[in-house]
Amino acid sequence: MADYDRRQSGGYNSRKRRYRDDDDHYDRRQQRRRTDVAPAPIRLRRQLLGLADSPLRQWDAEVQSIAHLLSDNHEDEQLRESFVNLSLQLVVEQPLKTPFVAAVVLVTNSLKPDVVDVVLARLAQAVDSNIALGDWRQVKLLLKFLACLQSCLEGDGIFPLLEELFGRAADLQTASSDDTIGTEIVKIILLTIPYAMAAAPGQFQQKAADLMDKTDIIASEPHALQALVDPFHPEGKNESPAASRSLCMLLQKQLQAEASNNWELACLPRPWQLPLEEIEAQDKLASTPKHALPAITVPQTVTAGPRPLFPEVFFSVYADQETESVPGPTNIAASLIRDGLVDTINVLDFNRNAVARYLMDLDCYFADGTFVKRATPYDELRNFPNGRATWKPEDVAVDTVFSQLFLLPKPERKVVYYHSVLTEACKLAPAAIAPSLGRAIRYLYRNGPRMDLELNYRFLDWFSHHLSNFGFTWKWAEWADDTQLPDIHPRKWLLFGALDKEVRLSFAQRIQKTLPEPYQPLIGPEKEKDVPDFKFSDPDVPFSKEGQEIGALLRRKAPDEELQAVVDSIQSQAGEQALDPVVASTDVFMTAVCWVGSKSLSHVLACIDRTKGRLLDIGSASAAARAQVITAVMSYWQAHPGVALSIIEKLLNYSVLTPFSIIDWTLGAGTPANGTRGGESLAQPHMLELVCNTVAKVSGRVRLVLTSPDADDETRDKEVQAMRDLFGAIADALAGWAGGEDETMTTDDDADGPGDREATIRRWGQRWLRVFRRLAAIEEAFVADARKDRMATTKDDEAA
Repeated sequence: MADYDRRQSGGYNSRKRRYRDDDDHYDRRQQRRRTDVAPAPIRLRRQLLGLADSPLRQWDAEVQSIAHLLSDNHEDEQLRESFVNLSLQLVVEQPLKTPFVAAVVLVTNSLKPDVVDVVLARLAQAVDSNIALGDWRQVKLLLKFLACLQSCLEGDGIFPLLEELFGRAADLQTASSDDTIGTEIVKIILLTIPYAMAAAPGQFQQKAADLMDKTDIIASEPHALQALVDPFHPEGKNESPAASRSLCMLLQKQLQAEASNNWELACLPRPWQLPLEEIEAQDKLASTPKHALPAITVPQTVTAGPRPLFPEVFFSVYADQETESVPGPTNIAASLIRDGLVDTINVLDFNRNAVARYLMDLDCYFADGTFVKRATPYDELRNFPNGRATWKPEDVAVDTVFSQLFLLPKPERKVVYYHSVLTEACKLAPAAIAPSLGRAIRYLYRNGPRMDLELNYRFLDWFSHHLSNFGFTWKWAEWADDTQLPDIHPRKWLLFGALDKEVRLSFAQRIQKTLPEPYQPLIGPEKEKDVPDFKFSDPDVPFSKEGQEIGALLRRKAPDEELQAVVDSIQSQAGEQALDPVVASTDVFMTAVCWVGSKSLSHVLACIDRTKGRLLDIGSASAAARAQVITAVMSYWQAHPGVALSIIEKLLNYSVLTPFSIIDWTLGAGTPANGTRGGESLAQPHMLELVCNTVAKVSGRVRLVLTSPDADDETRDKEVQAMRDLFGAIADALAGWAGGEDETMTTDDDADGPGDREATIRRWGQRWLRVFRRLAAIEEAFVADARKDRMATTKDDEAA
């Protein structure tokens, strides 16, 4: 009966009864308007943090509300201090909001001018200290805030400070054409000028013109290091698409175009310009008191600071579209929008979700009409009338993240951070972001052969990681024809690398189900096996009996004496067959170790730990023995190169292998057992990964020693020389392939003919050589800076 009653109570028309019951008890008295009863400092903080975040709220209303709240509670010291601190924090952590924070200060100036004096004093102090520290990003962000306050500054405002900064940049460039601090200062000056001109329209045009005449001397000349960081590596004498796209050079030309257009700066928001109905408040803003800019000291000698500085090159993944969906390189909006977004992404690296949110709300922080409506299909842009903006906010956001992911010589944050930002953005607005990402992927794939090899690797690394977050789905049919290309073709390299990474992130059968038929041969049946076949299980393989014996001994953790007896047997048989005894026994032993530990990575590492002593003896025996260790590991795990690389890294940590043995095996062919395959190793993504991992381990060791206060000069010099020797060995080995002079380069078995094969391998050699020359230059720069810092510390200690 109880069940029956429950069914009846939830039966037909119960919704109407519930609503009617609610009506019976509804209080029809007039409800009082809800008000925020939080203390004023909390309300101020809440409103300031949410400033300009919503497209539904008017900028002027938000700005005036915060300014009046500050003015009405001016006597509250906690509130004033909270406002000053939060304002300075906002402009360096959320730089897209800088003009809006400045607008609050300007409106406050019309109500309580003394607040502005406190803000300027704190701002000048922050600029001063950051210049001294060499923290140039902070300097740029604070100067942008100061430029937005130009209309309330006495005299020429920020321009004398910018001229003094240029003087330091000119001195640095005169002293050395390789200097990067001077270029960075010029970039900061050029990025600051537009905000000063927007804040004080119709004024200071001559000042800006005079300053730009000076910066033109430095900005118009390509930097000596620009070729090092060019994202493109064109073949032969072809010019790079980015050859004339130095960021400073573009900024200079963009500002000159804006000056001839009366500094329109159409993309910048001007929240200090109130609507017509607020004419009285606008008049009050125009007649506010002026304030003197507190003194800011620019030292005679400026420092590079904690972040390595390199010239920047403009790179866009939407560069060759029929209809422009991002600002072109000739438009000042390209630099100003990207600059604000780049700083937001790199400063807020501790919160990828917040960054993704800002990327999606990008259009809230720029002038109306700058972007098209969100999620507008790209095909519709063709129907837009001439003169109307066709920039998609999603494209601009994606383009900016890729510009950082593909930054040379290295991204500012870990690459996986940029991966995660794109993933979060795709989750927030999949319908808007997915088409933008699709066009970016096609551009990167299409231009892969002429891009820098390191950027190619970053692309396939991101691409496979991104697909793993979304069910490994992609329109693979578009590239199906490329599966028929020779294995050494650059596009085939991308396909092999991406699919191998996908298998590492999942398993072969799962990936095969997502691929069309033409791709199936790229994931062979051997990848489906969790445990590769043990070659010594075949009785026809030489030393098969001994290989099985060693495998059985390793499985039951037999003492070394029993292993030695089998090894002696192998070596005696190898001597009778005119084989190298050590190499033959090494092949059997190392293959058995891989087979016994094939259940998981922890199993093989445990097996290596148990046999560490014997492996060290092998490693010290000869170069051929070390090469055979690598050959055995790579051969056994050839279907799963990621596992092989992890094992080799462990053997390198244990000093069983040396960095030189890995380089020689991969590139040099100095021993009979090697992995060069007549140069074809250069066209295998995991080989690049292997060499890069080895170089990173050596250079990381050098950096640790150079920055350690406990290391002596002899140890430092020894480590630095070892690193230089390693880079020299890489360069020597690659020079042979890049020049087509290597004696081991063969031309048989090539579907496209010997000449094409040689030319392709030569091109691979050139691409590899560029990557490692850049890495060598970066490490040399670090060594020079470390020695300079050590000398300065020594002088300070002696003076003390």
